[in-house]
Amino acid sequence: MPPVSANFLLHTAIISSQVIILACGYGFVGAVLYYDHLSPPDQVANLWEHHPQELTTVITLIATVLSVTTTTLFTISIKEALRHRITQPISLVQLGAGVALAKGSIILRHEHLRLTTMTLFIFGVLRLLTAGWITLLTPTYFLWPFQMQGSELDITGTAFSNLLYEEFQKEGVNAIQDNSFAILDVGGTLSGVSAAGYTFGLPGIFNFNGAKYDVSTQGIVPTIESYSGSHGIPGPDGTRLGFTGGKVTVDTVSLPGKHSVSIPQGFSRNYSMWQQGLTANVSCQPISSSQTQYVWDTSNSSVIYSNPDNLYNSITGLRLWNITANCGASMPTTQEYVTVVNASGYSDPLDSGFLPCLVCPGSFGSESKLYKLQRFLHKDFTIRADYSNGLISSEVVSSTPFRSENEQLLSFLAGASRVSVYLLAGASEQYDRRYSTQVYTELEEYWRGIVEFSATFLRSGFMVVGSFPDDIVPNNLSSLVNGTMYISTIGWTRRSATYFISILPFTVITIVMFASALYSFLQARKRNSSYRTTFDPSNPLHLIMASAEAGKASTVASAVGSLRLQGFDDNGITANERVKVQLQDDGVGKKFVTVD
Repeated sequence: MPPVSANFLLHTAIISSQVIILACGYGFVGAVLYYDHLSPPDQVANLWEHHPQELTTVITLIATVLSVTTTTLFTISIKEALRHRITQPISLVQLGAGVALAKGSIILRHEHLRLTTMTLFIFGVLRLLTAGWITLLTPTYFLWPFQMQGSELDITGTAFSNLLYEEFQKEGVNAIQDNSFAILDVGGTLSGVSAAGYTFGLPGIFNFNGAKYDVSTQGIVPTIESYSGSHGIPGPDGTRLGFTGGKVTVDTVSLPGKHSVSIPQGFSRNYSMWQQGLTANVSCQPISSSQTQYVWDTSNSSVIYSNPDNLYNSITGLRLWNITANCGASMPTTQEYVTVVNASGYSDPLDSGFLPCLVCPGSFGSESKLYKLQRFLHKDFTIRADYSNGLISSEVVSSTPFRSENEQLLSFLAGASRVSVYLLAGASEQYDRRYSTQVYTELEEYWRGIVEFSATFLRSGFMVVGSFPDDIVPNNLSSLVNGTMYISTIGWTRRSATYFISILPFTVITIVMFASALYSFLQARKRNSSYRTTFDPSNPLHLIMASAEAGKASTVASAVGSLRLQGFDDNGITANERVKVQLQDDGVGKKFVTVD
């Protein structure tokens, strides 16, 4: 085989090997740029989560092998280029710099700043190869966003108002009032307590139908399957207005991305959804007992428990109060309270008492009342609901006042037509007005929580399985739900600029290798070498042998071009660095000769 072909095969092998390595690196970065996010299979991700040190070691070993391979190819290409270069005149300092490059070392000579900078640069790039591969191959934790879209029950539209009216007709007028106020018994009261307690530092976690809400429901139902709560199937009478709990239908799916990447399971999933909610602006104010708009009856009470001997240091007695308010239009409303009493059946005025609160439902016969209601009291709104760590928290984004077609909805909500709560303050001088603002604030939050829960109760009843055929909410009763699912996993994302920095070292080395191989190939072709010499310019032994051969020739005869150098003093070293030499190969031996 001709010698040029041998050199061509050698340099082709060097370049091809490095191009393959470089293509792997750039292909990986290109995939990250194209897909935005890359994640290993779930099995690998779980393995990484539980054994991070072991997998980090594996990645380090892979990076080291790739780095050593690139360094070896670089050394071979530099040595080949230097072998051809020394057949032409070259100064000793340039020869030293070439040897340093081939051995991955440096020279530090301020007199030759260009060569010093070059060797320092290549030295640093070679040292960064391993770090670059580790940075590129090591996955990191990140949140992978996926768009979500679906639908839920729209309780603000005309279609739902008509449907609710039909349900009212089925249940009967008396059942309507019973159903709407029965909500306040347990769930509504707990929701109100959660909302009110949060104002003075109590944990505001409210549970309903298996779902957990932060502070209050704000009138929403879960739109994420894993947060939907109960999976029970209600009976035939347990849907809509007769809802007693059960699995709420969830119609939310993730949208495929532009590259249709499979969605990983991930370590955890959080959601941020835009949904329809409902709330009320509640205003609390005192009313005097002399006002006749609301007539209170607090005289109806009886002792329901008595323990005069107070055995075991227990409660002495309990009195049941039936507080009745005449809200007008022959609609009396009653609320029961229980207080602790002494052995005689009377409460201790120093440490016992209660503050009665009642809600009076009003009518919608007056247009002016409806206008006041929609402007100041109730609003449906768009919220951003965050689903994280099993808890649903929400934030109001925008709100819209209710319209006249929402009359049936508002009549169902607890205290819908008149949410203002009036406190019986009286004219007692013992009433401490310093705490009135705090009491009003807590009561406002309490009743707001009840109204919001009522909307959640209503949505749940109409979205529970069995409420609609095939558990599909009709289009005219649904509203759009959209948001983002965030999957916590490991992998690679284009948002990190370190990937582009990490690929620079082996890019630079590949360019230098390509230039060196091209130079060697062109020189071999130009000189048409008949054989590949065994001389290795990076081998100190070969350099000593060539120098010794030149010195031997100079002692025999003062030949032209014989190598003569000065001493080791500063001037001598500087002068020797400028000496130009050339490797002379006469077929018998190899020696350095000086060139003017």
